[in-house]
Formats: sequence, structure tokens, C-alpha cells
Amino acid sequence: MQYDSKIPIYLQVIDSIKTDIINERIKCGQKLPSSRELAVTYTINPNTAARVYQELEREGVCYTKRGMGTFVTEDEGVIAMLKKEMAEEALDVFLKSISELGISIDEAIELLKQREE
Repeated sequence: MQYDSKIPIYLQVIDSIKTDIINERIKCGQKLPSSRELAVTYTINPNTAARVYQELEREGVCYTKRGMGTFVTEDEGVIAMLKKEMAEEALDVFLKSISELGISIDEAIELLKQREE
């Protein structure tokens, strides 16, 4: 994974995991790798990996079973909300970029429609 130096690494890893959950590359209820395995996979510090899981748990995206590991939530409502939040963030970035180019929302919609064809 290529990291953006302007964004904390743990946030980038969190976004990567959330994207994998939304796209069902990681399923609801699935056991996540240990913090150590996550650190190796993403080439990050083990403390950063632990922080990733702490944040995901705080957001309700995963939960920890003592002695068993960390698992993705089985609450599909949480996953649906996560998908909506991430889509809104992507739209915010898109709209800001379009605005900086002097393109109206209507023009942007037209460009998207043309792109879709």
C-alpha cells in the first residue's frame, strides 16, 4: 500500500479495511488478522496496528472477543451507515475539486452522465 504523507497512516489503514468490508472482501462476522499480522501486511508498527483496531472498535465496525481475536460486526446497519459515510466523504472531495475548477454541480452531473455512456 502506498501511503499519503499528509494523512496519518492509521487512518489510511482504517479506510482500506473499511473499503474491504464494504466491498465484501472482508465479510460480516469474519475474524480479522491479529495486530501483529496486520502490522506485517501493511508494513506498519504493531502499535499503529493496535490503534487501527481500537478505532474500528470505537466506531462499531468490529469487536474483540477476549482470547479469540477481532471480528467484523455482523450488524448490517453499521455497514450500510459506513458505506453512506464513505460515499459522502468521496462526494465532498469531488465537489470541492469541481468547485475549484469553476464547474457547477449541474455541469458536473452532465460530465458524469457523459462519462457513464
